[in-house]
Amino acid sequence: MASDRQGTAEAAAGASRPVPPGQRHVHGWPVSHYGPVPRFRPERWNLRVHGATADGAEHLWTFDELAPLPHVTVVADLHCASGPTSTDHEWYGIPAGTVLELVPPAPEVTHVMAWAEYGYSTNLRLADFTAPQTLLATHHDGEPLTAEHGFPLRLVVPHRYGYKSPKWLRAIEYLTEDRRGFWEERGYHNIADPWKEQRYSYQEQDADEAQRPGR
Repeated sequence: MASDRQGTAEAAAGASRPVPPGQRHVHGWPVSHYGPVPRFRPERWNLRVHGATADGAEHLWTFDELAPLPHVTVVADLHCASGPTSTDHEWYGIPAGTVLELVPPAPEVTHVMAWAEYGYSTNLRLADFTAPQTLLATHHDGEPLTAEHGFPLRLVVPHRYGYKSPKWLRAIEYLTEDRRGFWEERGYHNIADPWKEQRYSYQEQDADEAQRPGR
């Protein structure tokens, strides 16, 4: 009975915490993705870092080779651009900044492209990729990620809308100029800050026009 009361209190606390404008608090962890859930084949799987690396080379890790890398726990909310916000996710994984330490980018790199299974991609400014809460997650709430939530590896960028946190991560590409990813090419905002309601690409044009002299 005491544990039930505690769980109810925790849920109420999460629901009462402010969420970004236009968002609604939801319980649980809704499944949302484009396309089918891929099958994990460990003998074929690797994480690739490529593009404008400092040494010009491509670097690969197998799934087993990721285990010895530094891992951290991050507790953060998840904001879907369609409106739901789920709170207090406990993520465990490799800090994204560790990737840049192990495979330094060339000095002119400004963005990264995160590539997932089936060719899904999303672009991030380098500062968003290296933010303290951004990580390559292997676990959620103390358990390995489930297949529908991104097993074996998911990029988690809590301060951006969920389409910037691709499931089934397979590669990080260093970019010397910005390039739009899958949803960004299809009308979604390039930056995706939930606290500024940056959902759609037309808002980028509105912001640019607002900054023009004389307005």
